[in-house]
Amino acid sequence: MILYNVTIGIDKDIEEVWVEWMKVTHIPEVLKSGIFVKYKFYKVLSHDDEGSVSYCVQYFTPSIEKFNLYLKDHAPGLIEQHRAKFDGKHVAFRTLLEEV
Repeated sequence: MILYNVTIGIDKDIEEVWVEWMKVTHIPEVLKSGIFVKYKFYKVLSHDDEGSVSYCVQYFTPSIEKFNLYLKDHAPGLIEQHRAKFDGKHVAFRTLLEEV
């Protein structure tokens, strides 16, 4: 199993709007790609920045080949939608992990 982990720091002043958008729009769009079999969405509790809060979305896919299809065919547009909607109000970093 491959885990695609996206950690996002979001400005507190838009946190509620962002969480709702992630749940209603972004995560369902990612899942519509057919690449991922499940996901988990977490708030990071160990974050201590006064102006922002962090969240982690974990997407699970059975193979690196499927993930590479996501990167090629789906990720660019989805990442651009997120950037355009929340430009200057977030930072994100991505990690790819393999279950051992």
